[in-house]
Amino acid sequence: MRRRAFLKGFAAIATAAAAGPLIVTDRTIAQTRTIFVNTWGGSWTAAEEAAFFKPFTEATGIRVRTVAPVSYAKLKAQVQSGSYEWDVTAITQADLLRADREGLVEPVDWTVVKKDKLFPNAVYANGLAYCALGTNLAYRKDKFPQGGPKSWADFWDVKKFPGSRSMLNNAVRTVQFALVADGVPVDKVFPLDVDRAFRKLDQIKPHIKVWWTQGNQSQQLLRDGEVDLIVMWNARASELQQQGLPVELVWHGATITTTMWGVAKGAPNRKPAWEFLQFAVQPKPQADFANKLYYGPTNPDAFKHISPEVSRQLPTYPENVKVAIKPDTVAEADQTAKIQERFTQWLAS
Repeated sequence: MRRRAFLKGFAAIATAAAAGPLIVTDRTIAQTRTIFVNTWGGSWTAAEEAAFFKPFTEATGIRVRTVAPVSYAKLKAQVQSGSYEWDVTAITQADLLRADREGLVEPVDWTVVKKDKLFPNAVYANGLAYCALGTNLAYRKDKFPQGGPKSWADFWDVKKFPGSRSMLNNAVRTVQFALVADGVPVDKVFPLDVDRAFRKLDQIKPHIKVWWTQGNQSQQLLRDGEVDLIVMWNARASELQQQGLPVELVWHGATITTTMWGVAKGAPNRKPAWEFLQFAVQPKPQADFANKLYYGPTNPDAFKHISPEVSRQLPTYPENVKVAIKPDTVAEADQTAKIQERFTQWLAS
């Protein structure tokens, strides 16, 4: 439902009130409240609907209407114009930092939202992480009967582990993988030594068959046997495993990034928006979301509602966090633009 259509509903209520007495209770007020959420669309939004939106409405009476896809440009435009299409937005870590610097998101109301149960790196002044995704090395086990690669150094070793390869067309992720392949410890990747990374990338570039851009493309490449080794999002690999494909996921040297909730600066429905954020970081909704899409929860207590088998496949599972690249979101955000420009030129050369 668009915001204009919803406002017409308020007009109808006002007309009815003029015609006769209207008894208003706390529950009535709750039932007329609505928040508008900007999210990614598709299966992602469907999982959010089941795990977050519908249960939130059932618990509070506050309705949730979604707008897709996520758009930073529209966030900026609506804050600058004062004409709002949504109140809450899903947003990446890097874009949340950028939005904070540009004054596009509200500081979190900590009188409503409780952060003490969350992983420390899930909490920002202007937003909260509600799930984490891994970008990993994955491979087809049937192509490596004697044992497959266990690290980025192995991925780069085309003699020991022959086979066609594919990587994600993402500059900052690729640079991090190259540094780990070159021997940088996972807890020393930042600040990024970009020159060193590109020297290492020069070695693997001739062996990359496809630089993929869409998650379903990565699955198709592995499913069809077009490639044997690939950089892949953890949830996409887990989905292939569920379908019976012999896929192995490597957590050593993976990157773990989070998707955040942020509230647009000046959004008209801030109070119910904070209530939603508080609901969305509770253990049960987070577990429900993780069980549907295999993205990691940011509330450790969510693992109490997730089976051990599924837990081991999630980015925020403690054993996976230990061997993943230790992030520095601020440093990454500061370097992203220059790295992307160089990476684009490098791919084209």
